[in-house]
Amino acid sequence: MLKKLTIKNLTVFPEADLQFAKQLNVIVGENGAGKTHLLKMAYAVLAVCWEEGRKPTSNTPTKATLQARLAEKLVNVFRPESLGRLARRKQGRERCDIALRFDKRDLDIEFSFATNSKSEVALERTPKEWLKVAPAYLPTRELLTIFPNFVSVYEGHYLEFEETWRDTCLLLGKPLQRGPKEQRIRELMGPLEAAMDGTIELDKNGRFYLRNASGRMEMPLVAEGMRKLAMLARLIATGALLDKGCLFWDEPEANLNPRLIRQIARSIVTLSKSGIQIFMATHSLFLLREIEMLLANEEFADVQSRFFSLEKCSDGVVVSQADSIEEIGEIASLDEELAQSDRYLEGAAHDGVGH
Repeated sequence: MLKKLTIKNLTVFPEADLQFAKQLNVIVGENGAGKTHLLKMAYAVLAVCWEEGRKPTSNTPTKATLQARLAEKLVNVFRPESLGRLARRKQGRERCDIALRFDKRDLDIEFSFATNSKSEVALERTPKEWLKVAPAYLPTRELLTIFPNFVSVYEGHYLEFEETWRDTCLLLGKPLQRGPKEQRIRELMGPLEAAMDGTIELDKNGRFYLRNASGRMEMPLVAEGMRKLAMLARLIATGALLDKGCLFWDEPEANLNPRLIRQIARSIVTLSKSGIQIFMATHSLFLLREIEMLLANEEFADVQSRFFSLEKCSDGVVVSQADSIEEIGEIASLDEELAQSDRYLEGAAHDGVGH
């Protein structure tokens, strides 16, 4: 479990110390406030510490290996012109400092890089062991329609796509989980399949389909909102979202109607209850309210959650955090939605008086 992310001079953030809950973590902020940057930074570090540990030649982590791989992964995930572009710019040279703390201290890691860094990081604390479970990253775009041959093309050519797409496609292509975990997978899959009115299939040519009572429909013909549900369902079916893993999800609500947002909210809270540590970025008041109502339900009373508000100020972005939405105060990105509701009610009241 990731307990803490400490950053200094990362893109729009002068500094921040994010204390995470072991189950559900929700980052809220308007566009340009750095929500995705926080998700990508945490994800990139976890992904490196898992990928390196899977290699046949890997032993214990070494400073030389991690310095090279961390720099490479950050560049591939963020896609800056150079690594130093991720360091917040002020007069003179500045360093970006990153530290991750886990419930297991042997996984702790610290590193830094300067504004003039091309592709180098300096490792100040080296973990003593590799991460055992793969993190998963769901971008705002669904990936099932681009899945056929995407990984092989990506690895054989230079494509201007961030590496999270490639990583997630690798997880989507894993074989279905079999054995004693199938019962738990069916429990998690049931509500998603009901919402999609079908099941997800992957054929031998690498194409995904939605199968239901009417037959089999290729993914490009399925509504995009359904494809996002299908992507989540597939990661559950392969076991990627099982057994104390991590899920990073950037704007789950994107291109979903309210009915599907409600289902996504329930799936997120249910997954967090099952042992997946979730990091989610959003600026949807509707999704936040759904999550808030679910957490107030007795069914999810034991889910530990943490909320983070990102607010722009003259010196960058400030992070506020608390165990509930109410405790983090006003959130600028949600104010417009609330104001619109007030304007609508005022207009309706005025029309009523006129009649």
